[in-house]
Amino acid sequence: MELQELLLSAMNDSVSKTYLQQGSQSKISRNKLVSILLKEKKWPKEGWDDLTIEMLLNELALMDSNNFPSRCGVGEREGRIYSSMVSRRHFRLSHGVGRSGDLGEVQPKAAGSSILSVLTNSLLLDLCRTHVSRSVSDVFLCPTATGLSISLVLLTLAKEKPGAKYVIWPRIDQKSCFKCILTAGLQPLIIEPKLIGEELQTNTDEIERIIADYGTDKILCILATTSCFAPRACDTLEVIGRLCKSHNLFHVVNNAYGLQSGKCAYSISQAAHHGRVDIFVQSTDKNLMVPVGGAIIAGFNKTLVQKIRQNYPGRASSSQFLDVFITLLSMGSNEYTRLLKKRSENYKYLKNRFGALAEKFSEHIIQTPNNQISIGMTLSNIGSNLPESERPAVISKLGSMLFLRSVCGARVVPCDQTVKSIDGYDFQGWGSHCKEYPYPYITAAASIGMETKDVDLFVEKLEECLKKLSKQTEEPENPS
Repeated sequence: MELQELLLSAMNDSVSKTYLQQGSQSKISRNKLVSILLKEKKWPKEGWDDLTIEMLLNELALMDSNNFPSRCGVGEREGRIYSSMVSRRHFRLSHGVGRSGDLGEVQPKAAGSSILSVLTNSLLLDLCRTHVSRSVSDVFLCPTATGLSISLVLLTLAKEKPGAKYVIWPRIDQKSCFKCILTAGLQPLIIEPKLIGEELQTNTDEIERIIADYGTDKILCILATTSCFAPRACDTLEVIGRLCKSHNLFHVVNNAYGLQSGKCAYSISQAAHHGRVDIFVQSTDKNLMVPVGGAIIAGFNKTLVQKIRQNYPGRASSSQFLDVFITLLSMGSNEYTRLLKKRSENYKYLKNRFGALAEKFSEHIIQTPNNQISIGMTLSNIGSNLPESERPAVISKLGSMLFLRSVCGARVVPCDQTVKSIDGYDFQGWGSHCKEYPYPYITAAASIGMETKDVDLFVEKLEECLKKLSKQTEEPENPS
């Protein structure tokens, strides 16, 4: 007999039958939501209230062995938790997800945690099929951030193609995007972008030349990127996909925060349809607004996705699964769609406000039509009266001024010729995605969850800083 039935039976003489029926109907309604979720394994259109989510998580926790009333654990890892605060934080789900041989394998000690894993991955598959492509075959949540998750992908692909040690990498100036190749023990073949107008685009001609020079047997894959800071554009995935298909190369896409962008998602879909995309990886925190630490690994070949999942060493913490599962149920697919629409509107709003400010200081918005998330504004006039050697330091100061005013996420790029070395590889003009960009700039991004008030406050603080910096760098008045 379920607890609800037991309560109704035992309290029938003490509590009004009408009140008991009302309480029963409430529980039935919640149970119906859970039943539909378990049956369809689809993302609910409308978000759930907290009590329903907590009810489900508590039911799952009761199925894990660390919560059995009569448990007798004599192993080295029995899900014991010392702190009650930590136990509550994890909803008493302490065994983690998967087993040592497979991240997706069911745990005998933790049926509840295993169900949590299955449901989370099912909801993410529904998300990717809805917002990227119906052809996505499999998805799993990897409990590591995007960079290390891509390393896991590359390590798995290397097993599939022994002897191939090179990764063709169109340059993007973020350390983790580069270091994920080195961590996998592979060697990058760096492709500098080409400047078309003011936008940095994929140099596909150089990619073709590299393939011809090194040979397809020695090249493992092309690691392309969708979401990035202006003035770099989303890589031309369809062209790269065709190249990978014709030369039988793996195609991996770093889609870090591109899940929230219709343009990035469409690029992946078209590349997979007309060419080849094997795996695309995106961050959970950037796209789903959860704490940092997870990535969604998705692909168009179910067998390959499963091999990557099986290559993960050991089991994983249930923390990331709880964060994503709770957020998806709380949000609902309709709300996510609304948030994506709002993000797109905020991009236009940011561009307009940014552009109006640029005109005030005789600057302009950098034209990057193939980047629908990040926007750049030139800083050509800051310190223009100073010696060229002194200008980068003055321009960089703008970033510090904004940070001290609690502006986060904006990037100031002085475009100097400083060389940055990463594990023996030198990058000239680091930060601008290329050896030499024509002028310095500042970028800001319109991401999911942003509000118009954030844009207004940013523009207000940026204007304040630009005025102050301009005043500091003005030439002293001529006493004559």
